[in-house]
Amino acid sequence: MAQAQLEHVNVTVSDLDATAAWMNRVFGWNIRWHGDAISGGATYHVGTVDQYVAIYRPPDALKDADNTYTRAGGLNHIAVVVDDLDAIESLVAAEGFTPKSHADYEPGRRFYFDADDGIEFEVVQYD
Repeated sequence: MAQAQLEHVNVTVSDLDATAAWMNRVFGWNIRWHGDAISGGATYHVGTVDQYVAIYRPPDALKDADNTYTRAGGLNHIAVVVDDLDAIESLVAAEGFTPKSHADYEPGRRFYFDADDGIEFEVVQYD
């Protein structure tokens, strides 16, 4: 049996355009697709040809609720592997986000940052 690969993660955000824009500037990702979401609202697929983050904006105002599709940031974090951790950390800071929780251990180095809507990203570079 072939090993499965992660295709995408879907998160709820308050501003599709702003979120897609900083993801492009920091990670070099592009909007692969955008359109109406199956449950109303809109979705952008932001990433590479093979993998992406689906960012979703519901048709109604965001609120805290048990349904993650109506609550911003309903997950622990999204991890991204990069080739140059220091360069990406500079881009993250330039976007106004604060890098935190730096760690340097086998097999690599990493840091975290909280993006818009409280969504935490982990950025890692493996040795």
